[in-house]
Formats: sequence, structure tokens, C-alpha cells
Amino acid sequence: MATASPTLQKRDNIPQLLLVRAMAIIGVLSVHSTSFATVTMVDSNYFFLYNFFNIFMKIGTTTFIFLSSFVLFYNYYTRPLDKQLLGSFYKKRLLYIIIPYLVFSLFYFAVLHFLYYQDRSLSTEIHNFIDKILTGKAYTHLYFVYINIQFYLMFPLFLWLMKKYPRTIKWAIPAGIAIQWAFFIINKHVLPAPGVPNRGSWSFSYFSYYLLGAALGIYYPKIKEWIIIARNHATNARVATWIALWVLWFAAGLAHVYLYYETRLHLKSFNTTLFDLVWNIHGVLTALVLLQIAFVMSKKLPKVLTKVISRLGALSFGVYLIHPFFLLLYREYPLHTGTAWLLHLWYLGGFALALIASWIVVGFFARYVPFNWIAFGNLPKPNKRPSKPVMPERQLDA
Repeated sequence: MATASPTLQKRDNIPQLLLVRAMAIIGVLSVHSTSFATVTMVDSNYFFLYNFFNIFMKIGTTTFIFLSSFVLFYNYYTRPLDKQLLGSFYKKRLLYIIIPYLVFSLFYFAVLHFLYYQDRSLSTEIHNFIDKILTGKAYTHLYFVYINIQFYLMFPLFLWLMKKYPRTIKWAIPAGIAIQWAFFIINKHVLPAPGVPNRGSWSFSYFSYYLLGAALGIYYPKIKEWIIIARNHATNARVATWIALWVLWFAAGLAHVYLYYETRLHLKSFNTTLFDLVWNIHGVLTALVLLQIAFVMSKKLPKVLTKVISRLGALSFGVYLIHPFFLLLYREYPLHTGTAWLLHLWYLGGFALALIASWIVVGFFARYVPFNWIAFGNLPKPNKRPSKPVMPERQLDA
């Protein structure tokens, strides 16, 4: 693979990345809306479907990390690494990521307090809140923003290293895998049990996706013909690569689903390393497969539908932040019935509510509410197409 030149050059827009973001947020909603069903519907004849959508769709977090890294390195690698760039980079992270993170941390903390913890003293709650925002635990999904903040702190170092020593780029993917698995092994076999608290809230658990995104973001102009499935790109080697990629992706996903199915339904026990392995393979390959699907969608789907899906992708950070609130409200009123099809409709309704209500609220803020960035980051401006390379940086990091 040829070494990318760090010289300043204009990079093409990649609107298909918004489609990838839309698929990733659908994955997140699928996992969160089926989480209760994998427990309460374990005796259902359709448990295998709940388990499938809960596990096979665990592609959101890893894909978003990949996308964030891909776009950052794609945009910044050809720009001079100076004080101006770093100042602009961290100003955007502060305004459009960290402030919304703090706002929603406070929002969910307050909601939980009034629902379940009103007996706690103010001093206790203030101490708890500070602890939770410093660990990404104010609500179950906010750990992801906490992970990205860790990656933002490292980004200038990796960018400098790859610009200073371009040969390191070709080692980024194996290095990411090595760092991630060294962390897993040390945490499991070296550190005193049970290892580091909240392992999934540490960026080291996702380094393979981060450095995969970095390498592909830098090399993308040179390797896009290997990624994009198109007749004019097809050669025997590329077609064989595409087939192998999809077969391995689907096999890894089904293996992941099977492990959880046997554990949940038949209470079987597997080595935790096996879970890590199949999810890692599934997640890494998913990033590539979704890129390919996005390019196919952009060519085959009607433009109106593509525009709607892209809009979801553009709003996905806000949807990610607020959708658990609607699920929380929805689950406050469970359906008490023995009628199976009504229960299935109720769980499907949770997914529909999380998607539609979140989409409406964030879209409303984007169009009508001033200073909406305080809650949802830098939302796309109404009736305007993105003007920056790749896509607006406001939506890189959900």
C-alpha cells in the first residue's frame, strides 16, 4: 500500500458516510430497544429474533468510533499540524461534544433523581454527579461520549506521529488490534480481579476500530476502489475480497449471536475471551461492510429516500443523546398481558418511539431553536447542504 503524502490537498466530499451513520444509529436503537426483551421474552418462540437484533446490531458504538476516526484523519491529515489547527479542533470538541455531554449527563441524572432517588441529600447527589460525569456513567449510553473524549486527547499525538513518520500508517491496523488485545489480556490475566472497573468505558477497548478508521481515512483516496462495490471497479481479486469480507462478516455476526443465545436461553458458559474475539471481528468487518452498503444505497435507492436516511445520519448525534429518555418513559408503562402478539407490538413500539420521537425533537431543535448546539452539538443548518469536506464536523463524533 502506497504511503499517503501529508501535503495540503483538497479532499472530496463523501456523502455516503451520512448513510453509514444512519445505519449505525439504527443499530444502537435496535440494541437498546430489545435489551429488556432478551430477559422478559426468553420463553417466547420468537426469542431468537430479539436476541438476533440485540446482538447482531451491536454495530453502532464500534462503527461510530470508526467513523469519527476516519473523518478526522481524512480531514486533518493533509492540513498543517499547528497551534491554529489544535485550537480549532479542541474548541469544536468543547462546544459541540463536551458541553452536550455535560448537559445530557445533568439531564439524565436529574430524571433518575426525581424518579428513584429523591431521598438522597443534595451533597450526596452532587458528589455522585461529579463522579459520574468523570467516568461516563450519568446514564448507560453516555460512556460512548466519554470514550470519544479520551480519543480526542490522543488524536493530536497520533496525527503528529503519522504525519512525521508516514510508514507508521501501514502498521496502524495491526497496532490497533495489538493495543486493544494487550489491554484485554492484561486486564484479565495480570491485574487483580476483577480488573479495571468499567472496562468498556476505556478507549483501549476500542483501539482496533479507532486505528482502522485512521488508516482508512488517510489511505481512502488510494484504496476506495477496493471498498466501493461497482462494476467498473471489479477485478477478480477485488470481487474475491468482497465475497470473503461479507462471508466472514456474516459468520462472525452469527457466531456472536449464537454465543449469547446459548448463554441466555440454555445458561451455557463460554470463555469471555471468545465473546471479545467474535465481537471484535464482527465490529471491524461491519465498518467495511456498512461503507460498501452505503455506496450501493446511494446508487440504487430513490434520491428522496437517500435524502431522508442521510438526514437521520446528520441528526444521529442528537438522536443518540436523547433516545434513551423516550425508552425510559415508555418502559414506565409496561404492557401487562399474556397475549404474545401484543407484547411483540409493545417492544416494536419502543423502537419506533425511540426513533421517531428522537428524530422529531432533534429535527425541531435543528430548525427552530437557537443555540441548539448547547444540547445537541452543531446541528445541520436548515435547507443548507453541508459545505465542509466529508460532512460537517458537528456530526463526526456521535
